[in-house]
Amino acid sequence: MIRFEDVSIRYDPAGPVVLSNVDLHIPEGELCLVVGETGTGKSTLLQAINGLVPHFTGGVLSGRVTVAGRDTRDNPPRELADIVGMVLQDPMSGFVADVVEDELAYGMESLGVPPAVMRKRVEETLDLMGLADLRNRSLLSLSGGQRQRVAIGSVLTAHPRVLVMDEPTSALDPGAAEEVLAAVTRLVHDLGLTVVLAEHRLERVLQYADSVLLLRPGAPPRLGTPSEVMTDSPVAPPVVELGRLAHWDPLPLTVRDARRAAGGLRSQLSPDLAAVSHSPVDPTTGPIALDCSSLAVVYGPVWALREATLAVSAGQIVALMGRNGAGKSTLLKAAVALVPITAGRVLVAGRDPAVLVGADLVRTVGLVPQEPTDLLYSDTVAAECSAADRDSSATPGTTAALLARLAPEIAPEIHPRDLSEGQRLCLVLAIVMSAAPGLLLLDEPTRGLDYGSKRRLVAILRDLAQDGTAILLASHDVELVAEVADRVAIIADGEVVAVGPTAEVVTASPIFAPQVSKVLSPAPWLAVDQIAAALQVTG
Repeated sequence: MIRFEDVSIRYDPAGPVVLSNVDLHIPEGELCLVVGETGTGKSTLLQAINGLVPHFTGGVLSGRVTVAGRDTRDNPPRELADIVGMVLQDPMSGFVADVVEDELAYGMESLGVPPAVMRKRVEETLDLMGLADLRNRSLLSLSGGQRQRVAIGSVLTAHPRVLVMDEPTSALDPGAAEEVLAAVTRLVHDLGLTVVLAEHRLERVLQYADSVLLLRPGAPPRLGTPSEVMTDSPVAPPVVELGRLAHWDPLPLTVRDARRAAGGLRSQLSPDLAAVSHSPVDPTTGPIALDCSSLAVVYGPVWALREATLAVSAGQIVALMGRNGAGKSTLLKAAVALVPITAGRVLVAGRDPAVLVGADLVRTVGLVPQEPTDLLYSDTVAAECSAADRDSSATPGTTAALLARLAPEIAPEIHPRDLSEGQRLCLVLAIVMSAAPGLLLLDEPTRGLDYGSKRRLVAILRDLAQDGTAILLASHDVELVAEVADRVAIIADGEVVAVGPTAEVVTASPIFAPQVSKVLSPAPWLAVDQIAAALQVTG
Protein backbone atom coordinates (compact mmCIF):
# COMPACT_ATOMS: atom_id res chain seq x y z
CA MET A 1 0.00 0.00 0.00
CA ILE A 2 2.78 2.47 0.98
CA ARG A 3 6.33 2.28 -0.37
CA PHE A 4 9.38 4.42 0.32
CA GLU A 5 12.23 3.70 -2.10
CA ASP A 6 15.58 5.23 -1.09
CA VAL A 7 13.86 8.40 0.11
CA SER A 8 15.88 11.31 1.48
CA ILE A 9 14.39 14.69 2.44
CA ARG A 10 15.89 18.05 3.27
CA TYR A 11 13.99 21.33 3.63
CA ASP A 12 16.96 23.53 2.74
CA PRO A 13 19.06 22.40 -0.24
CA ALA A 14 22.14 23.45 1.73
CA GLY A 15 20.78 22.30 5.10
CA PRO A 16 20.84 19.00 6.98
CA VAL A 17 19.08 15.87 5.76
CA VAL A 18 15.90 15.30 7.79
CA LEU A 19 15.33 11.76 6.51
CA SER A 20 18.03 9.68 4.85
CA ASN A 21 17.80 6.61 2.60
CA VAL A 22 14.42 5.38 3.82
CA ASP A 23 13.33 2.05 2.32
CA LEU A 24 10.12 0.52 3.65
CA HIS A 25 6.88 -1.16 2.69
CA ILE A 26 3.68 -0.92 4.73
CA PRO A 27 1.08 -3.42 3.49
CA GLU A 28 -2.65 -2.85 3.31
CA GLY A 29 -4.64 -3.34 6.51
CA GLU A 30 -1.72 -2.79 8.89
CA LEU A 31 -1.23 -0.34 11.75
CA CYS A 32 2.35 0.91 11.67
CA LEU A 33 3.59 2.88 14.68
CA VAL A 34 6.36 5.42 13.98
CA VAL A 35 8.57 6.11 17.00
CA GLY A 36 11.72 8.07 17.70
CA GLU A 37 13.14 10.92 19.70
CA THR A 38 11.86 14.46 19.23
CA GLY A 39 13.12 15.95 15.97
CA THR A 40 14.09 12.69 14.21
CA GLY A 41 11.75 13.31 11.27
CA LYS A 42 8.56 11.49 12.22
CA SER A 43 6.25 14.30 11.08
CA THR A 44 8.26 14.72 7.87
CA LEU A 45 7.88 11.03 7.04
CA LEU A 46 4.13 11.16 7.66
CA GLN A 47 3.67 14.27 5.53
CA ALA A 48 5.59 12.65 2.68
CA ILE A 49 2.90 9.96 2.46
CA ASN A 50 0.26 12.34 1.13
CA GLY A 51 2.64 14.70 -0.66
CA LEU A 52 2.57 17.60 1.81
CA VAL A 53 6.34 17.14 1.71
CA PRO A 54 7.54 18.65 -0.56
CA HIS A 55 4.50 20.05 -2.47
CA PHE A 56 3.35 22.21 0.48
CA THR A 57 6.36 22.50 2.79
CA GLY A 58 8.97 22.94 0.07
CA GLY A 59 12.37 21.33 0.22
CA VAL A 60 13.94 18.52 -1.78
CA LEU A 61 12.74 14.90 -1.88
CA SER A 62 14.91 12.34 -3.60
CA GLY A 63 13.82 8.77 -4.17
CA ARG A 64 10.21 7.67 -4.60
CA VAL A 65 7.09 7.50 -2.42
CA THR A 66 4.06 5.64 -3.75
CA VAL A 67 0.64 5.14 -2.15
CA ALA A 68 -1.72 2.61 -3.75
CA GLY A 69 0.50 2.81 -6.82
CA ARG A 70 0.37 6.62 -7.09
CA ASP A 71 3.69 8.47 -7.06
CA THR A 72 3.55 11.49 -4.74
CA ARG A 73 5.90 13.40 -7.06
CA ASP A 74 3.17 13.42 -9.71
CA ASN A 75 0.18 13.58 -7.37
CA PRO A 76 -0.06 16.54 -4.96
CA PRO A 77 -2.15 16.23 -1.77
CA ARG A 78 -5.43 17.22 -3.48
CA GLU A 79 -5.07 14.30 -5.91
CA LEU A 80 -4.39 11.85 -3.08
CA ALA A 81 -7.26 13.08 -0.88
CA ASP A 82 -9.54 10.22 -1.94
CA ILE A 83 -7.16 7.58 -0.58
CA VAL A 84 -5.08 9.33 2.12
CA GLY A 85 -6.55 11.09 5.14
CA MET A 86 -4.22 12.99 7.47
CA VAL A 87 -4.58 14.22 11.04
CA LEU A 88 -1.90 16.78 11.91
CA GLN A 89 -0.38 17.55 15.31
CA ASP A 90 -2.26 20.85 15.52
CA PRO A 91 -5.98 20.14 14.84
CA MET A 92 -6.92 23.81 14.41
CA SER A 93 -4.49 24.19 11.51
CA GLY A 94 -6.59 21.79 9.45
CA PHE A 95 -10.07 23.08 10.26
CA VAL A 96 -12.10 24.87 7.59
CA ALA A 97 -15.60 25.16 9.05
CA ASP A 98 -16.81 26.85 12.25
CA VAL A 99 -19.10 24.14 13.67
CA VAL A 100 -18.35 20.49 14.48
CA GLU A 101 -20.98 18.95 12.16
CA ASP A 102 -19.95 21.18 9.23
CA GLU A 103 -16.29 20.26 9.71
CA LEU A 104 -17.14 16.56 9.59
CA ALA A 105 -18.96 17.08 6.30
CA TYR A 106 -16.48 19.40 4.59
CA GLY A 107 -14.08 16.75 3.30
CA MET A 108 -16.91 14.75 1.76
CA GLU A 109 -18.27 17.87 0.05
CA SER A 110 -14.85 18.42 -1.54
CA LEU A 111 -14.88 14.83 -2.84
CA GLY A 112 -18.42 15.11 -4.24
CA VAL A 113 -20.03 12.55 -1.93
CA PRO A 114 -23.86 12.47 -2.36
CA PRO A 115 -25.77 14.35 0.41
CA ALA A 116 -27.62 11.25 1.64
CA VAL A 117 -24.34 9.38 2.06
CA MET A 118 -22.77 12.39 3.75
CA ARG A 119 -25.54 12.56 6.34
CA LYS A 120 -25.21 8.86 7.15
CA ARG A 121 -21.43 9.07 7.52
CA VAL A 122 -21.62 12.16 9.73
CA GLU A 123 -23.99 10.35 12.12
CA GLU A 124 -21.77 7.26 12.16
CA THR A 125 -18.68 9.35 12.91
CA LEU A 126 -20.40 11.37 15.64
CA ASP A 127 -21.10 8.09 17.43
CA LEU A 128 -17.73 6.52 16.64
CA MET A 129 -15.76 9.47 18.04
CA GLY A 130 -18.11 10.33 20.93
CA LEU A 131 -19.03 13.72 19.44
CA ALA A 132 -22.81 13.55 19.33
CA ASP A 133 -23.24 16.05 22.17
CA LEU A 134 -20.89 18.50 20.44
CA ARG A 135 -22.35 18.45 16.93
CA ASN A 136 -23.60 22.06 17.04
CA ARG A 137 -20.71 23.49 19.05
CA SER A 138 -18.29 26.05 17.66
CA LEU A 139 -14.83 24.60 17.11
CA LEU A 140 -13.34 27.56 18.95
CA SER A 141 -15.35 26.67 22.07
CA LEU A 142 -13.96 23.13 22.29
CA SER A 143 -11.13 21.89 24.47
CA GLY A 144 -7.92 20.71 22.85
CA GLY A 145 -8.92 17.07 23.23
CA GLN A 146 -12.36 17.64 21.76
CA ARG A 147 -10.79 19.35 18.76
CA GLN A 148 -8.50 16.37 18.35
CA ARG A 149 -11.48 14.03 18.11
CA VAL A 150 -13.17 16.30 15.57
CA ALA A 151 -9.99 16.35 13.46
CA ILE A 152 -9.84 12.56 13.43
CA GLY A 153 -13.57 12.30 12.68
CA SER A 154 -13.40 14.80 9.80
CA VAL A 155 -10.84 12.56 8.10
CA LEU A 156 -12.68 9.30 8.76
CA THR A 157 -15.94 10.53 7.16
CA ALA A 158 -14.21 10.51 3.76
CA HIS A 159 -13.53 6.75 4.15
CA PRO A 160 -9.83 6.92 3.13
CA ARG A 161 -7.86 3.74 2.42
CA VAL A 162 -4.85 5.15 4.29
CA LEU A 163 -5.05 7.11 7.56
CA VAL A 164 -1.97 9.07 8.65
CA MET A 165 -2.02 10.37 12.24
CA ASP A 166 0.54 12.60 13.95
CA GLU A 167 0.30 12.46 17.77
CA PRO A 168 -3.44 11.63 17.66
CA THR A 169 -3.84 11.07 21.40
CA SER A 170 -1.60 13.86 22.72
CA ALA A 171 -4.54 16.06 23.77
CA LEU A 172 -6.90 13.25 24.78
CA ASP A 173 -7.65 12.03 28.28
CA PRO A 174 -6.77 8.36 28.85
CA GLY A 175 -10.36 7.15 28.43
CA ALA A 176 -10.93 9.09 25.21
CA ALA A 177 -7.56 7.93 23.86
CA GLU A 178 -8.52 4.30 24.42
CA GLU A 179 -11.86 4.82 22.67
CA VAL A 180 -10.29 6.54 19.66
CA LEU A 181 -7.54 3.95 19.25
CA ALA A 182 -10.02 1.10 19.66
CA ALA A 183 -12.21 2.65 16.95
CA VAL A 184 -9.25 3.05 14.59
CA THR A 185 -8.14 -0.52 15.29
CA ARG A 186 -11.60 -1.81 14.41
CA LEU A 187 -11.34 -0.05 11.05
CA VAL A 188 -7.96 -1.70 10.49
CA HIS A 189 -9.19 -5.17 11.38
CA ASP A 190 -12.67 -5.04 9.88
CA LEU A 191 -12.25 -2.80 6.81
CA GLY A 192 -8.58 -3.18 5.94
CA LEU A 193 -7.71 0.46 6.63
CA THR A 194 -3.96 1.12 6.58
CA VAL A 195 -2.86 3.35 9.47
CA VAL A 196 0.50 5.05 9.95
CA LEU A 197 0.66 6.68 13.35
CA ALA A 198 3.40 8.66 15.10
CA GLU A 199 3.09 8.88 18.87
CA HIS A 200 5.34 9.64 21.82
CA ARG A 201 3.03 8.14 24.45
CA LEU A 202 3.85 4.57 23.53
CA GLU A 203 2.11 3.22 26.60
CA ARG A 204 -1.17 4.09 24.87
CA VAL A 205 -0.61 2.67 21.40
CA LEU A 206 2.05 -0.04 21.39
CA GLN A 207 -0.44 -2.82 22.08
CA TYR A 208 -2.39 -1.95 18.91
CA ALA A 209 0.57 -1.87 16.50
CA ASP A 210 1.27 -4.55 13.90
CA SER A 211 4.69 -3.08 13.16
CA VAL A 212 6.97 -0.38 14.54
CA LEU A 213 9.19 1.95 12.53
CA LEU A 214 12.05 3.37 14.63
CA LEU A 215 13.71 6.58 13.44
CA ARG A 216 17.14 7.34 14.90
CA PRO A 217 19.48 10.27 14.22
CA GLY A 218 22.39 9.21 12.05
CA ALA A 219 21.10 5.66 11.57
CA PRO A 220 18.84 4.01 8.98
CA PRO A 221 15.19 3.52 9.93
CA ARG A 222 14.35 0.17 11.44
CA LEU A 223 11.04 -1.59 10.72
CA GLY A 224 10.00 -4.67 12.66
CA THR A 225 7.46 -6.19 15.01
CA PRO A 226 6.83 -4.36 18.29
CA SER A 227 8.69 -7.00 20.30
CA GLU A 228 11.72 -6.88 17.97
CA VAL A 229 12.04 -3.09 17.94
CA MET A 230 11.34 -2.57 21.67
CA THR A 231 14.20 -4.87 22.66
CA ASP A 232 16.73 -2.05 22.33
CA SER A 233 14.70 0.99 21.29
CA PRO A 234 15.91 4.25 22.90
CA VAL A 235 12.26 5.20 23.39
CA ALA A 236 10.06 2.71 25.22
CA PRO A 237 6.98 2.79 27.46
CA PRO A 238 7.29 2.22 31.22
CA VAL A 239 6.09 -1.39 31.00
CA VAL A 240 8.99 -2.20 28.64
CA GLU A 241 11.47 -0.29 30.81
CA LEU A 242 10.23 -2.27 33.81
CA GLY A 243 10.72 -5.50 31.87
CA ARG A 244 14.28 -4.50 31.00
CA LEU A 245 15.02 -3.64 34.63
CA ALA A 246 13.64 -6.98 35.84
CA HIS A 247 15.25 -8.94 32.96
CA TRP A 248 11.94 -10.43 31.80
CA ASP A 249 12.07 -12.53 28.66
CA PRO A 250 10.12 -11.99 26.50
CA LEU A 251 9.72 -8.27 27.15
CA PRO A 252 6.11 -7.41 28.01
CA LEU A 253 4.33 -4.98 25.70
CA THR A 254 1.13 -4.70 27.73
CA VAL A 255 0.19 -4.35 31.38
CA ARG A 256 -1.45 -7.77 31.26
CA ASP A 257 1.77 -9.44 30.06
CA ALA A 258 3.79 -7.61 32.71
CA ARG A 259 1.46 -8.61 35.53
CA ARG A 260 1.90 -12.25 34.59
CA ALA A 261 5.70 -11.86 34.82
CA ALA A 262 5.78 -9.69 37.94
CA GLY A 263 5.28 -12.28 40.68
CA GLY A 264 8.96 -12.50 41.57
CA LEU A 265 9.40 -8.74 41.47
CA ARG A 266 6.48 -8.19 43.83
CA SER A 267 8.06 -10.52 46.38
CA GLN A 268 11.26 -8.46 46.28
CA LEU A 269 9.54 -5.13 46.85
CA SER A 270 8.16 -4.13 50.21
CA PRO A 271 5.05 -1.90 50.21
CA ASP A 272 6.74 0.04 53.01
CA LEU A 273 9.49 1.05 50.58
CA ALA A 274 6.85 2.35 48.17
CA ALA A 275 5.39 4.55 50.88
CA VAL A 276 8.83 5.89 51.80
CA SER A 277 9.66 6.66 48.13
CA HIS A 278 6.76 9.13 47.94
CA SER A 279 7.48 12.25 49.95
CA PRO A 280 4.97 14.86 48.76
CA VAL A 281 5.41 18.45 49.86
CA ASP A 282 3.16 19.30 52.78
CA PRO A 283 0.63 21.82 51.39
CA THR A 284 0.49 23.65 54.72
CA THR A 285 4.21 24.43 54.95
CA GLY A 286 4.58 27.20 52.36
CA PRO A 287 2.72 30.38 51.45
CA ILE A 288 -0.25 30.01 49.11
CA ALA A 289 0.78 30.86 45.55
CA LEU A 290 -2.61 30.15 43.92
CA ASP A 291 -5.94 30.32 45.72
CA CYS A 292 -9.09 29.48 43.74
CA SER A 293 -12.28 29.65 45.78
CA SER A 294 -15.75 28.67 44.46
CA LEU A 295 -14.57 29.70 41.00
CA ALA A 296 -17.13 29.82 38.17
CA VAL A 297 -16.57 30.63 34.49
CA VAL A 298 -19.28 30.55 31.82
CA TYR A 299 -18.84 30.44 28.04
CA GLY A 300 -22.26 31.34 26.68
CA PRO A 301 -24.55 28.51 27.80
CA VAL A 302 -21.63 26.31 28.90
CA TRP A 303 -20.42 26.30 32.51
CA ALA A 304 -16.70 25.62 32.12
CA LEU A 305 -16.10 25.95 35.88
CA ARG A 306 -18.54 25.81 38.76
CA GLU A 307 -17.63 26.00 42.44
CA ALA A 308 -14.01 25.05 41.66
CA THR A 309 -11.81 25.33 44.75
CA LEU A 310 -8.08 24.62 44.71
CA ALA A 311 -4.95 25.92 46.44
CA VAL A 312 -1.29 25.47 45.42
CA SER A 313 1.53 26.27 47.85
CA ALA A 314 5.02 27.52 47.10
CA GLY A 315 7.42 24.66 46.36
CA GLN A 316 4.60 22.29 45.49
CA ILE A 317 3.84 20.53 42.19
CA VAL A 318 0.14 19.86 41.71
CA ALA A 319 -1.29 18.00 38.70
CA LEU A 320 -4.77 18.83 37.44
CA MET A 321 -6.39 15.84 35.75
CA GLY A 322 -9.79 15.07 34.27
CA ARG A 323 -11.55 14.19 31.06
CA ASN A 324 -11.51 16.47 28.02
CA GLY A 325 -13.69 19.53 28.53
CA ALA A 326 -13.70 19.21 32.32
CA GLY A 327 -12.37 22.76 32.81
CA LYS A 328 -8.61 22.28 33.30
CA SER A 329 -7.47 24.84 30.73
CA THR A 330 -10.13 27.31 31.87
CA LEU A 331 -8.86 27.17 35.46
CA LEU A 332 -5.31 27.89 34.28
CA LYS A 333 -6.49 30.79 32.10
CA ALA A 334 -8.48 32.22 35.02
CA ALA A 335 -5.27 32.29 37.06
CA VAL A 336 -3.75 34.75 34.55
CA ALA A 337 -7.00 36.68 33.94
CA LEU A 338 -7.38 35.45 30.35
CA VAL A 339 -11.06 34.62 30.92
CA PRO A 340 -13.67 36.62 32.83
CA ILE A 341 -14.77 35.12 36.13
CA THR A 342 -18.51 34.68 36.64
CA ALA A 343 -18.37 33.99 40.36
CA GLY A 344 -15.90 33.17 43.13
CA ARG A 345 -12.33 34.42 43.26
CA VAL A 346 -8.81 33.63 42.19
CA LEU A 347 -5.73 35.07 43.87
CA VAL A 348 -2.10 34.74 42.78
CA ALA A 349 0.37 35.47 45.58
CA GLY A 350 -2.52 37.13 47.38
CA ARG A 351 -3.40 39.46 44.47
CA ASP A 352 -6.00 39.57 41.74
CA PRO A 353 -4.19 38.48 38.53
CA ALA A 354 -6.19 41.07 36.57
CA VAL A 355 -4.14 43.87 38.16
CA LEU A 356 -0.79 42.33 37.23
CA VAL A 357 0.84 43.81 34.12
CA GLY A 358 4.18 43.80 32.31
CA ALA A 359 7.27 42.56 34.13
CA ASP A 360 5.27 42.26 37.36
CA LEU A 361 2.97 39.75 35.64
CA VAL A 362 5.67 37.53 34.06
CA ARG A 363 7.64 37.36 37.32
CA THR A 364 4.54 36.50 39.34
CA VAL A 365 2.81 33.94 37.12
CA GLY A 366 3.73 32.26 33.85
CA LEU A 367 1.43 30.20 31.60
CA VAL A 368 2.51 27.75 28.90
CA PRO A 369 -0.69 27.25 26.86
CA GLN A 370 -1.81 24.22 24.86
CA GLU A 371 -0.92 26.08 21.65
CA PRO A 372 2.64 27.23 22.44
CA THR A 373 3.17 28.60 18.93
CA ASP A 374 0.94 31.55 19.91
CA LEU A 375 3.84 32.90 21.99
CA LEU A 376 6.45 32.78 19.20
CA TYR A 377 7.01 35.73 16.86
CA SER A 378 10.74 36.04 16.02
CA ASP A 379 12.60 34.68 12.97
CA THR A 380 15.12 32.53 14.82
CA VAL A 381 15.33 30.55 18.04
CA ALA A 382 18.22 32.77 19.18
CA ALA A 383 16.09 35.90 18.67
CA GLU A 384 13.24 34.37 20.69
CA CYS A 385 15.63 33.59 23.53
CA SER A 386 17.15 37.07 23.51
CA ALA A 387 13.71 38.71 23.47
CA ALA A 388 12.59 36.57 26.39
CA ASP A 389 15.64 37.60 28.43
CA ARG A 390 14.90 41.28 27.74
CA ASP A 391 11.18 41.01 28.49
CA SER A 392 11.75 39.34 31.84
CA SER A 393 14.90 41.32 32.73
CA ALA A 394 16.77 38.02 33.02
CA THR A 395 20.51 37.69 32.64
CA PRO A 396 21.37 37.36 28.93
CA GLY A 397 21.64 33.71 28.02
CA THR A 398 19.14 32.50 30.66
CA THR A 399 16.50 31.34 28.17
CA ALA A 400 19.07 29.73 25.86
CA ALA A 401 20.53 27.81 28.81
CA LEU A 402 17.11 26.50 29.81
CA LEU A 403 16.39 25.48 26.21
CA ALA A 404 19.73 23.66 26.04
CA ARG A 405 18.69 21.63 29.08
CA LEU A 406 15.30 20.77 27.59
CA ALA A 407 16.21 20.24 23.94
CA PRO A 408 19.97 20.35 23.31
CA GLU A 409 19.49 19.37 19.66
CA ILE A 410 17.83 22.69 18.68
CA ALA A 411 20.10 24.96 16.63
CA PRO A 412 19.87 28.69 17.55
CA GLU A 413 19.69 29.86 13.91
CA ILE A 414 16.62 27.78 12.98
CA HIS A 415 13.20 29.41 12.47
CA PRO A 416 10.76 28.45 15.25
CA ARG A 417 8.15 27.42 12.65
CA ASP A 418 10.59 24.83 11.30
CA LEU A 419 10.79 23.08 14.67
CA SER A 420 8.73 20.02 15.51
CA GLU A 421 5.73 20.45 17.77
CA GLY A 422 7.69 19.10 20.74
CA GLN A 423 10.66 21.36 20.04
CA ARG A 424 8.43 24.44 19.84
CA LEU A 425 6.95 23.44 23.18
CA CYS A 426 10.45 23.20 24.68
CA LEU A 427 11.24 26.68 23.36
CA VAL A 428 8.09 28.17 24.91
CA LEU A 429 8.74 26.35 28.19
CA ALA A 430 12.21 27.92 28.30
CA ILE A 431 10.80 31.37 27.47
CA VAL A 432 8.19 31.27 30.23
CA MET A 433 10.49 29.72 32.83
CA SER A 434 13.26 32.25 32.15
CA ALA A 435 11.26 34.90 34.04
CA ALA A 436 11.38 32.68 37.16
CA PRO A 437 7.70 33.28 38.05
CA GLY A 438 6.58 32.36 41.54
CA LEU A 439 3.68 30.40 40.02
CA LEU A 440 4.17 28.31 36.88
CA LEU A 441 1.10 27.05 34.99
CA LEU A 442 1.57 24.34 32.37
CA ASP A 443 -1.20 23.18 30.04
CA GLU A 444 -0.35 19.76 28.55
CA PRO A 445 3.40 20.38 28.85
CA THR A 446 4.48 17.09 27.25
CA ARG A 447 2.67 17.22 23.88
CA GLY A 448 5.20 16.16 21.27
CA LEU A 449 7.92 15.33 23.81
CA ASP A 450 9.73 12.00 23.78
CA TYR A 451 10.63 10.16 26.98
CA GLY A 452 14.09 11.74 27.17
CA SER A 453 12.70 15.26 26.84
CA LYS A 454 10.12 14.48 29.52
CA ARG A 455 12.85 13.28 31.89
CA ARG A 456 14.72 16.54 31.36
CA LEU A 457 11.52 18.52 31.97
CA VAL A 458 10.86 16.58 35.18
CA ALA A 459 14.37 17.40 36.44
CA ILE A 460 13.86 21.12 35.75
CA LEU A 461 10.44 21.18 37.41
CA ARG A 462 11.83 19.47 40.50
CA ASP A 463 14.65 22.02 40.69
CA LEU A 464 12.16 24.89 40.39
CA ALA A 465 9.96 23.44 43.11
CA GLN A 466 12.99 22.95 45.32
CA ASP A 467 13.70 26.67 44.92
CA GLY A 468 10.15 27.56 45.99
CA THR A 469 8.26 27.81 42.69
CA ALA A 470 4.62 26.66 42.83
CA ILE A 471 3.69 24.56 39.79
CA LEU A 472 0.23 23.64 38.57
CA LEU A 473 0.18 21.44 35.48
CA ALA A 474 -2.89 20.25 33.62
CA SER A 475 -2.09 16.98 31.93
CA HIS A 476 -3.47 13.75 30.51
CA ASP A 477 0.02 12.25 30.70
CA VAL A 478 -0.39 9.92 33.65
CA GLU A 479 3.25 8.83 33.49
CA LEU A 480 4.47 12.42 33.86
CA VAL A 481 2.08 13.02 36.75
CA ALA A 482 3.27 9.86 38.49
CA GLU A 483 6.88 11.00 38.22
CA VAL A 484 6.70 14.65 39.15
CA ALA A 485 3.52 15.60 41.03
CA ASP A 486 3.30 15.91 44.82
CA ARG A 487 -0.49 16.08 44.74
CA VAL A 488 -3.23 15.46 42.19
CA ALA A 489 -6.55 17.27 41.79
CA ILE A 490 -9.29 15.63 39.74
CA ILE A 491 -11.71 17.98 38.01
CA ALA A 492 -15.05 16.89 36.53
CA ASP A 493 -17.72 19.07 34.92
CA GLY A 494 -15.99 22.18 36.22
CA GLU A 495 -15.72 21.05 39.85
CA VAL A 496 -12.66 19.83 41.74
CA VAL A 497 -13.93 16.50 43.03
CA ALA A 498 -10.77 15.03 44.61
CA VAL A 499 -7.44 16.34 45.89
CA GLY A 500 -4.72 14.34 47.59
CA PRO A 501 -1.20 12.87 47.43
CA THR A 502 -0.37 11.50 44.00
CA ALA A 503 0.07 7.89 45.13
CA GLU A 504 -3.35 7.86 46.80
CA VAL A 505 -5.30 9.53 44.00
CA VAL A 506 -3.90 7.89 40.86
CA THR A 507 -3.58 4.35 42.20
CA ALA A 508 -7.25 4.45 43.18
CA SER A 509 -8.25 5.24 39.57
CA PRO A 510 -8.13 2.66 36.76
CA ILE A 511 -8.13 5.54 34.25
CA PHE A 512 -5.39 7.74 35.73
CA ALA A 513 -3.12 5.01 37.12
CA PRO A 514 0.34 4.75 35.46
CA GLN A 515 1.54 1.48 33.97
CA VAL A 516 3.86 0.58 36.87
CA SER A 517 1.01 1.05 39.32
CA LYS A 518 -1.23 -1.27 37.30
CA VAL A 519 1.47 -3.93 37.07
CA LEU A 520 2.40 -3.91 40.78
CA SER A 521 -0.92 -3.07 42.42
CA PRO A 522 -2.06 -3.04 45.16
CA ALA A 523 1.35 -1.68 46.30
CA PRO A 524 1.48 2.07 45.55
CA TRP A 525 4.41 2.08 43.13
CA LEU A 526 4.28 4.77 40.45
CA ALA A 527 7.41 4.87 38.27
CA VAL A 528 10.28 2.70 37.07
CA ASP A 529 12.94 4.84 38.73
CA GLN A 530 11.29 4.19 42.11
CA ILE A 531 11.52 0.45 41.46
CA ALA A 532 15.18 0.76 40.49
CA ALA A 533 15.96 2.68 43.68
CA ALA A 534 14.05 0.16 45.81
CA LEU A 535 15.90 -2.80 44.25
CA GLN A 536 19.21 -1.13 45.12
CA VAL A 537 18.05 -0.81 48.73
CA THR A 538 17.00 -4.44 48.89
CA GLY A 539 20.12 -5.63 47.09
